[in-house]
Amino acid sequence: MTDTAEPYVLYFWPTPNGKKITIFLEEARLDYTIVPVNVGAGEQFEPDYLKISPNNKMPALVDPLGPGGQPIAIFESGAILQYLGRKTGAFYPITEKAKTEVDQWLFFQMASIGPMSGQCYHFRGLPTDKSNPYGVSRYTQEVARLYSVMDKQLKDHDFIAGSYSIADMALYPWILPEPLGQNIGDFPHLQAWRERMASRPAVEEGMIVGANLRK
Repeated sequence: MTDTAEPYVLYFWPTPNGKKITIFLEEARLDYTIVPVNVGAGEQFEPDYLKISPNNKMPALVDPLGPGGQPIAIFESGAILQYLGRKTGAFYPITEKAKTEVDQWLFFQMASIGPMSGQCYHFRGLPTDKSNPYGVSRYTQEVARLYSVMDKQLKDHDFIAGSYSIADMALYPWILPEPLGQNIGDFPHLQAWRERMASRPAVEEGMIVGANLRK
């Protein structure tokens, strides 16, 4: 599916937040080009990029044919997913009830899974001489709690909000129990969901976009 004569421009680095967007673009079969933003080299602070993403975060998306046929730049990955879902009519419900269900889980990722997983990864990755046992314990336990919230929801749902949606795309790249200290076997419904997600060809394609950039 394509809805624009010009490709979307995705400012991207292969992190979980970036991969949310490439998953959507691959699922919807939209034309897009990648502009690498090497966050390790500080390229997110370049003045030209700050005009697009004022919070110096990645990703950001430019739609050359936005509202009224004019270009629009969007930052914040959740906002990008909502925009693409509204514009294409894909993976984002139309009815208010179903849309609210998706939004709840999208914001759950943005407000909880993402930040807590990031903190967990940070504290667990500190060198021994800078280790912080309290930080490791706190965030490892919090991520496990959040996984249990998802596990309960997925007990009776194949996907997090019922039907496959942008909420699943947002959550999937962040569920990384191995480096975060969780045992995925403790969350059987979450594990089954991960396997369903991984089996989708477009998800696989979205996850490997930009794999060569880190080299």
